[in-house]
Amino acid sequence: MKLDHYRKRVEESKEFKDFRKKNKKAYLAAGFFVLDFEGGKNMHQIDYALPNGKIATFILDEGVKFKISEQAIKKKLPEIKPDVNTDLEALKGIVEDEMKNRTVTESIKKIIAVLHILDDKPVWNLQCILDGLGMLNVHVDDSGNVLKFEKHSLMEMIKKIPGNLQQNQPQAQEQQTDKKQEVLKKIAEKLEEMKKQQPKK
Repeated sequence: MKLDHYRKRVEESKEFKDFRKKNKKAYLAAGFFVLDFEGGKNMHQIDYALPNGKIATFILDEGVKFKISEQAIKKKLPEIKPDVNTDLEALKGIVEDEMKNRTVTESIKKIIAVLHILDDKPVWNLQCILDGLGMLNVHVDDSGNVLKFEKHSLMEMIKKIPGNLQQNQPQAQEQQTDKKQEVLKKIAEKLEEMKKQQPKK
């Protein structure tokens, strides 16, 4: 499904219509998705930016639920237009093709996909969890071109995450001034969650 499918599901809901009455200037700013190819625990959420810098997150996996962030970000996020071309389901194939080109042989277990605007264009920031606790950081543009491809160890990524992001301290939240830090915080939370879910040997 394309982003517009999820946007319509949100904006046709009673929850969004009630939200829109009070927040007429809110606009689409990001998409956050988890594609779980092993456990099937997928997540689909759409973020709307408010004029005061706060973010309204709409979660689509059990009806439509939303929450507004307590902390505001200082830098205004660019608006995402609904005509994003790339299907969410196509992202795995795009990454797998690039993996073959680079002789990466592991299988993808999960993809954490964040859609945002970079240099005035929609870009998918993908964190791909591989079997064997490997991780890929892949950026894909709206034409399906791979802009960035890096392989890391999942445990190394967790060690590199600043402690203030892992602990979600209010002071650290106030220092998040751009979308890159917001993305990092979300990924940090997901990595910690995945780490806890790893079976004990």
